[in-house]
Amino acid sequence: MDQIQILGFRMNRKVQRLKYLSSDFLAASVSWFLLFILRKGLIESPKFGFQVSVNFDLKFWVSVLGISVFWIILHYLSGYYKQPYRKSRLHELGVTFRVSLIGTLILFFTLILDDTIISYKSYYLSFSILLGLHFILTYIPRFIITSRTNHLIFSGKIGFNTIIIGGNGKATEVYQKLTSGKKSSGNKILGFICVNPLPEKKLESFIPLLGHLEDVSLIIEQNQVEEAILATESNDSKLMGDIINKLKERKIIIKIIPGLYEILSGQVKMSSVYGTPLIEISDELIPAWQEAVKQSMDLVVALLALILTLPLNILLALAIKFGSRGPAIYTQERIGKYGRPFNLYKFRTMYHESEEFGPSLSSSNDPRITSIGRFMRKFRIDEIPNFVNVLLGDMSLVGPRPERKYFIDQILKKAPYYIHLQKIKPGITSWGQVKYGYAENVDQMIERLNYDLIYIEDMSLYADLKILTYTILTILGARGK
Repeated sequence: MDQIQILGFRMNRKVQRLKYLSSDFLAASVSWFLLFILRKGLIESPKFGFQVSVNFDLKFWVSVLGISVFWIILHYLSGYYKQPYRKSRLHELGVTFRVSLIGTLILFFTLILDDTIISYKSYYLSFSILLGLHFILTYIPRFIITSRTNHLIFSGKIGFNTIIIGGNGKATEVYQKLTSGKKSSGNKILGFICVNPLPEKKLESFIPLLGHLEDVSLIIEQNQVEEAILATESNDSKLMGDIINKLKERKIIIKIIPGLYEILSGQVKMSSVYGTPLIEISDELIPAWQEAVKQSMDLVVALLALILTLPLNILLALAIKFGSRGPAIYTQERIGKYGRPFNLYKFRTMYHESEEFGPSLSSSNDPRITSIGRFMRKFRIDEIPNFVNVLLGDMSLVGPRPERKYFIDQILKKAPYYIHLQKIKPGITSWGQVKYGYAENVDQMIERLNYDLIYIEDMSLYADLKILTYTILTILGARGK
């Protein structure tokens, strides 16, 4: 696939999301506009005994804008805009009604409850009108957009780049079932990746051999793969674990045939691709609304932290510059979500060019640490520039600490399951850092890894708040190193 095609597909995804956003914004505006008119005619006019005039002044239009933005935020928090091309109309109906009900309740108690009324029945009328108008005006455009999109998918005009992992009988069977239905499954099969040394020629007569398992990351990147279907002959749990670990390095949907369900111990959800039942491995570690709140909290807290610490940052930068030769801000490449590298920003705590002989971890009495650096490490204020990484989207407030590729390669030799940490964004602080602290060697990094794996399994906003609280206590107690 050439770059023009790839860019076009990405732009289409943005356009699709914009369609839903625009229709939701318009629905919110129109429903509040109509409620305003109906309240004047059905509630206020009978109350005062004359026809109350409708005045569309600046205050009214500002309120329409604010309320429409409120609804967009609410829909975003519900996770509705996350997958613009993969939607079920039945699920969409339930989500739209639940969000409409929650939003109407919030607006009722904040804006409608102090209205001028004839009797308490007026409250029921206002609530019912707003709920009914907002739900109907929101759902009908969504239904039309989703139905149109599904038609394009079923007719094969929209497809998701898909690869098959496996080259024998099961892989051939899955391919034939996916492509023989009356309606398209939406999977655009690009080819297959061979697990066994000798793939069957039968499958190769249908789709090309893209490469072998060790090439999977490169193949996914070059072909903009969105889905991978595992169809191997082997039930070897170790082999399946290795394959899934490799695929998890990239942000793609993974599906397997039902016979392999037992190796995943409940961490999957069932889905159906028409004639071919498949199990989709869910990458949703927390509910969509919690993920949206977490992302919003990251941005707000990071921005506030950088603003509030600006005077301190200037003083620290000056102290570092006058204390030793070298830049005040230290930049280092780290590995983030899905194995993507990024530049981590920190205040420099060591003497300039302290790693001229190669990467090495610091220890409690490391002579490379400057006097101001030792002070900053005690209070962990050397990590304040990490908030810039949060604003850039490379990091989160809470998540496993990002490591350098040099050390990750060593960790993976002893603990291949480390790759699971790359399911989420790395963080400024983590459960491993709170419970274990900084690691001084690879073995200690692996010990700390266990705490971060527990965090991923029990990931929630409550866990984030708990970790942030412990981190603040660590900073106040100067227990960093």
